[in-house]
Amino acid sequence: MKKASLKTLWKMFIIFFRIGAFTIGGGYAMLPLIEREVVDNQKWVTEKEIVDVFAISQSIPGVIAINTSIFIGYKVGGLVGAVVAALGVILPSFLIILVIAFLLFNIQDNIYVQKAFTGVRAGVVGLIGLAALKLGKAAIKDKLGVILAVIAFIAIVIFDIHAILIIVFGGIVGFIAYGSSAV
Repeated sequence: MKKASLKTLWKMFIIFFRIGAFTIGGGYAMLPLIEREVVDNQKWVTEKEIVDVFAISQSIPGVIAINTSIFIGYKVGGLVGAVVAALGVILPSFLIILVIAFLLFNIQDNIYVQKAFTGVRAGVVGLIGLAALKLGKAAIKDKLGVILAVIAFIAIVIFDIHAILIIVFGGIVGFIAYGSSAV
């Protein structure tokens, strides 16, 4: 069983807490920050591993940022690491939601609050776009990858096909195209 030192566990908690506290826009907006911290700064996982973690985290039930933190935490510190990382990324949102729920009815119609959130939303779109660009560069390596990405995009946007079906389809095509020679 993997064990991490208390110092490493605390560092992991602080990193995920900071990401959870200062990223507005949900899990997808957190992906570039998670990648920078766990791949570039801490070197807990490689760039190839983080793409796999993001893909798995997206394809299973739950919030991608929480799922990702659990995967990273488990790799670094086993079950305790998974719990520490998950708590780190969840706790800021939990505390913020408690405060917002308490104050919401008093400030929801405030014009300054509405204008501030208009700007925040635009920034979040940029963060999500950056995550998509980085994931695309790391995941799409050849013509088949480009074709699958375009088909997936069209299937979801135009035909409203559920993402799970797209993931299964992509996995089958990938296995046929790349994996059958290894069996």
